[in-house]
Amino acid sequence: MSTKRMIWAALALCASLTSAAMAQETAQQQDLDARVQRFLDEHRRQWRDANVPEADGRVLYDLVLQNGYTRALEIGTSTGHSAIWIAWALSKTGGKLITIEIDEGRYRRALENFEEAGLSDFIDARLADAHELVPELQGPFDFVFVDADKDWYANYFRAVLPKLEVGGCFTAHNVNQRMRGIREFLEVLEATPSLETEIVRASRSGISVSYKRSDG
Repeated sequence: MSTKRMIWAALALCASLTSAAMAQETAQQQDLDARVQRFLDEHRRQWRDANVPEADGRVLYDLVLQNGYTRALEIGTSTGHSAIWIAWALSKTGGKLITIEIDEGRYRRALENFEEAGLSDFIDARLADAHELVPELQGPFDFVFVDADKDWYANYFRAVLPKLEVGGCFTAHNVNQRMRGIREFLEVLEATPSLETEIVRASRSGISVSYKRSDG
């Protein structure tokens, strides 16, 4: 066989292998999508313990997917509803989520839910006090979601902002609610010149979405 034919044969083999790998990857993602959707459908009316509603989960999913985020942090797992939406999007972007929960009962239930939904490989779940753990995390992160103790939102934000990449997004739940700490948190966002913040009004609870535009 001539050198030219050998090169063409090698290229054809590489193309065939690449095509097969892509087809397998697509099939695996389709299987995972079906498994996650089935899990969400079966548990739709079962979420309690301060989990986000489905509409807010979809907001988080869309933010991660549309921006191609891959390094996510969640503060306040509860039993895992929001983490499942975030991790589902990360399964498509090639990313992973660190999620933190202080209550052992909720944490254990969340682990079970992650396994049942087929998303355990995309979630690093930590049983810890976020007050202590968040400042210790190295980062960097490009997506952060906070749904924990509201009077600590501003502190979480200050701890995470230096680790948030430019173009990254810091989101927080319940900002439409009159809860202790929310006003202070929103004032801190407004006073941070490197941020561009909007409130998702479609969410009954309110989700603040703050994009980091610079390191300043």
